[in-house]
Amino acid sequence: MKRSWNFNPGPAALPLEVLEQAKEAFVEYGDQGLSLLEMSHRSKTVERIVEETERLLLELIDLPSGYRVLFMGGGASAQFALVSMNFLRAGTIARYLVSGSFAEKAYREALTVGQAEVLASGKAEGWKRLPDVRQLKVRTDTAYVHMTTNNTIEGSQFRDFPDTGTVPLIGDMTSDILSRRLDWTKFALIYAAAQKNLGPAGVTAVIVKEELLRAGSADIPAIFQYRTYADNHSLYNTPPVHAIYMMKLMLEWAARQGGIPELEKRNERKIGLLYEAIDAGDGFYRGIVEKPYRSTMNATWRMADEELEKRFALESEREGFIGLAGHRSVGGLRASAYNAVPEEACKALAEFMNDFRRRRG
Repeated sequence: MKRSWNFNPGPAALPLEVLEQAKEAFVEYGDQGLSLLEMSHRSKTVERIVEETERLLLELIDLPSGYRVLFMGGGASAQFALVSMNFLRAGTIARYLVSGSFAEKAYREALTVGQAEVLASGKAEGWKRLPDVRQLKVRTDTAYVHMTTNNTIEGSQFRDFPDTGTVPLIGDMTSDILSRRLDWTKFALIYAAAQKNLGPAGVTAVIVKEELLRAGSADIPAIFQYRTYADNHSLYNTPPVHAIYMMKLMLEWAARQGGIPELEKRNERKIGLLYEAIDAGDGFYRGIVEKPYRSTMNATWRMADEELEKRFALESEREGFIGLAGHRSVGGLRASAYNAVPEEACKALAEFMNDFRRRRG
């Protein structure tokens, strides 16, 4: 089998060695005589997998004690609603940094639950730049501040994080978790759908400070309460067991690569190849996001017209590059170079981009 170069934005590339490991255990896990897909979530085997996956994630991001990991369904979109359902109380206001399409969706979900306001936004600039968060003033009536650390569709990424004092800072890190070193303690809650850097679609990791966990609402259905998942070690109802197992394999793979510090170096080299190709020449490719705000996960660019962009997407697919068309809401082109995308893929794509420019420019 000749594998394609996978630049899909999510579900995204998985390391071949992880896929091979998962394949070996697909029909029978260990010597259990059945697959994980058939196994009871109440079994000791599944309990151990969940415990090990939680431990591995906390070790990789090097968080101190006082945080819990929850495994939940519904993707980041479910978290948009659950965050406000758990923490937005009467008399308080949820405040959002609106930096892209998904950040805006999170804000709109909060409006269905209670009072929410835009603390800062980059929409007026067409998402080309991020709002400056370094000098933000957070009022005392704020329930929490929510931000999307990396904007998958637009291709921008925060380098700075606001100082929210005693107000909880909540981060949607779906598309850049494990990709770079951060001061994780700035956040009271982090959530990330798995299908970018953590594994296959189907499970979402929530990392929450125990102090915030205890402050969550008890006046919503139990299935929507974070404390329910914590009290039951993510086994309150039947979880996506195989997706959690795949996340465990991905975390083990990340550790073998040298952890986040090594992945960060690799990601900077990879995306640097693509931005170099975008910026070369006389504007044949035009980066959508201004340089200081560009993402290390999702490179986005435009060309002279949509017809040329379609031709690029078609020719690139013929050459084995998958997933380069931009999101349907914004158009253009996008290459998502998550942790599992090899450096060779980015080098090959940069060479194709340079060749395409020579031929079509």
